[in-house]
Amino acid sequence: MSDIAGLPQPLMRSSAQFVVEAHGTVSSRLDLTVETTHRIDEVEAIWRALSAPGIESPGQSFDFIRLWVEAQQIAPADQLYVVGRLDGRPIALLPLHRRREHGVRLYSWFPGAHVGCNAPLVDAARLAALGPAQRAALWRDMLSGLDGADLVYLKAVPTTAAGCDGLFAELGEVRPVETLYRSVFPNWETCNTTQRSKSRRKHDRQQGERLDALGSVSFEEITCRQSARPVLAEMFRQRAKRFVEMGVKDPFAPGGVARFYDESVAPDSKLDVRLHVLRLDGEIVAVRYSVAHGDRLFCLISSMSDDPRMQGGSPGKQCLLRVMQTVFDAGFSMFDMGAGFTDEKRHWCNEQIALGDHYVPLNLRGKIAVALHGQWMTTRARIKANKTLLDLAKRARGLVNRSAQPAAKPADPDASD
Repeated sequence: MSDIAGLPQPLMRSSAQFVVEAHGTVSSRLDLTVETTHRIDEVEAIWRALSAPGIESPGQSFDFIRLWVEAQQIAPADQLYVVGRLDGRPIALLPLHRRREHGVRLYSWFPGAHVGCNAPLVDAARLAALGPAQRAALWRDMLSGLDGADLVYLKAVPTTAAGCDGLFAELGEVRPVETLYRSVFPNWETCNTTQRSKSRRKHDRQQGERLDALGSVSFEEITCRQSARPVLAEMFRQRAKRFVEMGVKDPFAPGGVARFYDESVAPDSKLDVRLHVLRLDGEIVAVRYSVAHGDRLFCLISSMSDDPRMQGGSPGKQCLLRVMQTVFDAGFSMFDMGAGFTDEKRHWCNEQIALGDHYVPLNLRGKIAVALHGQWMTTRARIKANKTLLDLAKRARGLVNRSAQPAAKPADPDASD
């Protein structure tokens, strides 16, 4: 893999290690080669080959990450792509973004919390065929010798991927955090029968009738690039108002993030973005932003109107009802609704996958950061899973945010209405 002027030389090293299996005998030699590069295009062929059978997250999509890197204008020096080869053939790829948080330099996933989970790109069958000690040796070899950071922090890695359990169990120190929710069905009829009881159908119908009473309701799936941007703008406007109410920072406001989502629906975008839109008398009242990959659809963002008169009609739930039917009627086999429990996920999701944060300290500072951050993330996950604690945390956050806001200026008596 080639070099970039002014950057460290790409790393290539080989190792042949004896591996001790569970019964204690030395049975095989692990022939590993590790390569790194700062250029995403240099790993495109490997990336696409490893992701061809399917992905667990848009963060494993080459086109998604390349667009993210371009929109965020991430410097080559802060991009790192680590390829592990077993017997000369690629078996794993780690795409890493170097950043600084709270004084700690770390390698982590590029999109961070903008996707519900993330994982290394792997040849699942070959990785699963290795024993635990062999997998540990693979990850250790891929991550040893990395410089320029204090730790590797891999957020929200699924415990089950590509139908295999424990593929990443030996990847650093693992701490359980949240749960990923998915709806997996062969068709809408099966989904509808399995997930919606008679009382649920009645409830949905009543909400639909209340919404219909307010005006003309319509629903559409938008894939046309030209008509997607106005919908995207309205979705983010609705989300921004919601974040203000919650007293939290808008994660979509930073320029690079906003630019990514805007370019994801540009005419020349290689991402398959689906916008599902519910309208009332032509006005947008609910939106869902999803990314398709093969027969899987990943929902990343949802929004709905905050108009009080619509609450009885639950436009968000009515939109999701139509989305579910559209998704499975279109031949998708899975609709990923992201991490964290919500009422809508309880209604629609029949598959739950535990997620874990993975930590690999690279020095003493990294070890200290791992201890502190791991404790905080575990506590945070427990709070989010407990309604009473979550309500208390939200109240406390609201008080802090309100006290931090500057005092309102007195009205100008000469200002016009």
